[in-house]
Formats: sequence, structure tokens, C-alpha cells
Amino acid sequence: MKRKEFADLIVEKIEQNKKSIKQQYDQSKDSIGYFWVDDLLPEEWAMQINEKFPTKDKMVLKKSLKEDKYIAVQMNEYDPILEEIIYAFQDKRIVDLIAEICEIKQPFPDSSLYAGGLSMMGKNQFLQPHLDNSHDAKRELWRVLNLLYYVSPGWQEDYGGNLEVWPNGLKNDPITIVSRFNRLAVMATHNDSLHSVSPVRHDGYRKCVSNYYFSKEPLRQTDSFHVTSFRGRPDQKILDQVLQVDNALRMGVRKIFKKGIVENPHIYKKEEE
Repeated sequence: MKRKEFADLIVEKIEQNKKSIKQQYDQSKDSIGYFWVDDLLPEEWAMQINEKFPTKDKMVLKKSLKEDKYIAVQMNEYDPILEEIIYAFQDKRIVDLIAEICEIKQPFPDSSLYAGGLSMMGKNQFLQPHLDNSHDAKRELWRVLNLLYYVSPGWQEDYGGNLEVWPNGLKNDPITIVSRFNRLAVMATHNDSLHSVSPVRHDGYRKCVSNYYFSKEPLRQTDSFHVTSFRGRPDQKILDQVLQVDNALRMGVRKIFKKGIVENPHIYKKEEE
């Protein structure tokens, strides 16, 4: 399968459901805008993506108080179908269609896959509540949308590993978007788009293909630059204080060094570059 074949089907699916998708996004956009589309691709194609996912020993483990997950971004090291599906979401038709639904001006996909690519979580792995970095790697464009395509067959809500959005802050319950097989979830990213991934309670792996869209303008005029900013869950008071101190320290560094002290390794370094 080539990316255009994937893209053709994704465009068709979104167009078929455009009205309901638009309603879903509009109902949530005043807090954290989001929508999802189920059965995005023919099941056999989604199964192939799952089957070709790299094993954990072929991925990079990111483990700290903030997160515990496996990632992969150097796509030429993996089965070609994985690169094709990732870049299918960067097809101009899809970018423009989703941007229209979410009322985003001048959307740009990210060919470098900065913080995108593949992710996988096994039992007890997690991602703490956080705000995504507000900008791209060069700090020239604003991050405006997060696209997450899930490919773990039979994934159930009680398995954990689900996307959580916190539209009313950490003092209130989050909204859970289950990492259902063959589901595309799209979420707005701005200064208030706090989200997380619940701890996995299942012996299998939650697998995800992710992309970000950027724009020359922030999603909200009140948005400001920030690093990826983590928080503790409501019952993690001490951890929350530790993570807020860490956020402040990293913000301080970025005020002095605009692009950071070291290059973020989570970028697809292509041979021609």
C-alpha cells in the first residue's frame, strides 16, 4: 500500500462523516476541541499496520516520572507500510479537510515528525497529564492539532492506555477517548489542551501512529510559548509539585536558549538531509 491509497480512503471516510465530525468538534472547541472517526481504513489494512509495528527492542524507551512509553521516528528502519501510513495523514487533501473542520488557517504537516511517528505502551506504561510543546522544532510555527491513529485489535476501555482530555482542569474528571482499533482521534493543541494517556492495565500493547499539524498562527490569540509541561494526576500532589518545578526550570532555559541546549532527537533524519 502506498500513501496515496491510504490517503484516498481517509479522505473518503472523513468526507462521509464530515457533518457529524464537525458537530463533535464544534461542541468541544470552547474547551479542548476534539473528534474521532471509527473504522478509518479497511480492517485488513489496519491489521497489516498493527502486524508490521516494530517490537519494543527496535524502539526507544522513554521512561521518567513524566512518561513511560516506546517511540520510533526513524522510519526508514522499519517496514515501509509504517512510513506510508504516517505520511498519508500529511496528504494536502487531508490536511486541508481537517483544518477546515477545525477552522485552522494555513495548516502545515510536519515531514520531520517532530514528536510524532510511532508510539507503543505495554502494561503499566503511561503518559502524565501535560500540554504539548507549543511550537515546532525550529520554534517558527505553532502546534495546532494532534492526530492519533490507533491500531491495536480488540482494544477495550478497561485495558487502559486511553487518551484522556481534561477540559475542566485536574480538579475534575477527564473525558476518556478509548484507543479503539482503527480509530483516528484528533485533538486541538493550545495553552489549555491538557491531556494524558491512562496507565495500561492489559498484557498487550497499545499501538499508535501520530502526526502533528502546525500553523503560522496559534489556535487561540491568547496562546503563548511553552515547553511540554507535565502535571501530576489529582491524587499525585507531591509529584505534581515536582513536575511543576521541572516545567519552570525548562522554561527558564528556553528563555535563554531559544531552541534549547541540545537538539531534540525525536525527529526523522532522512538520508537526503
